[in-house]
Amino acid sequence: MPDEELLRHAAAGDLHKPQVLLAQTRRMLKDPKVRGLATEYTGNWLSFRHFERNNSVDRERFPEFNNDLREAMFNEPIRLIEDAITSNRPILDLLYGKHTFVNPVLAKHYGMPKVTGDSRNWVRVDDADRYGRGGLLPMAVFLTQNSPGLRTSPVKRGNWVVQRVLGEIIPPPPPSVPELPEDEARSELSVRDLLAKHRENAACSACHARIDSFGLAFEGYGPVGNTRTKDLAGRPVDTVATYPGGQSGSGIQGLQSFIRDHREKDFVANMSRKLLAYALNRSLQLSDEPAVERIATRAAENEYRFHSLVETIVTSPQFLNQREPTSRKAKT
Repeated sequence: MPDEELLRHAAAGDLHKPQVLLAQTRRMLKDPKVRGLATEYTGNWLSFRHFERNNSVDRERFPEFNNDLREAMFNEPIRLIEDAITSNRPILDLLYGKHTFVNPVLAKHYGMPKVTGDSRNWVRVDDADRYGRGGLLPMAVFLTQNSPGLRTSPVKRGNWVVQRVLGEIIPPPPPSVPELPEDEARSELSVRDLLAKHRENAACSACHARIDSFGLAFEGYGPVGNTRTKDLAGRPVDTVATYPGGQSGSGIQGLQSFIRDHREKDFVANMSRKLLAYALNRSLQLSDEPAVERIATRAAENEYRFHSLVETIVTSPQFLNQREPTSRKAKT
């Protein structure tokens, strides 16, 4: 609900004035209510809205994955995005930042120093990279959600990075694709070796060439996002990945380096596109692409700070002259 100050400006009819609109936008971006934006926008963009109903984890094999840990995993990206919004941080920190936010349950899962208090006590950890964390990419919520339960899935994890983080469209797999073994501990081959054989199938190789390397970078994290040096069968894990174009790297650092060198603009454009769609409450159309380009350009001119994206959106013709959402039109 709009607060009293916003309602006063609406009643005065001056919200159309750029200086008033921007002042109110900046004020609201520092308001505690921004958590609603962080929750809804981030959940839609990164596709983890239903994680708290996640039932893929085998709790007998992973007893540490209880409801408290699942809830903490769910809230970690929301806390990071909320901080990026209220503190007007560069959105590139979401990719390359060395910090994250944890509560006592998540700190224990990550092997970080003990956090006192109950599960409501969240603290910022500035040296999270020491524990294999920092930014969105190595968060347990995404690593767990994109694992089938008793093994990791470089395919699902890589597909999440390519589609959700970078905005690339990947076609669905053909219907006859054979499944990989369910239990990593009982497989004679590592997940990496299984994927190598899988790519020998001509029907699969093209798409897997676009996504597998992004997922193999996460093999240092188990099915519930825990750091590891061996897989569930006791084999040493290999996190080296060779990305499209030939650049190679190891683990999260290698993935971050590849994105910085080759895909950073895709990340900025995708985040701009998702934020515009959220603000307009509708799917974007081809005619919206110039607005997406303006948002990304203005972001680059302003150190990629979060507020610059929002300010460009709220002063755009699309936002000021909104059409009805497609779903509403379909009903009339």
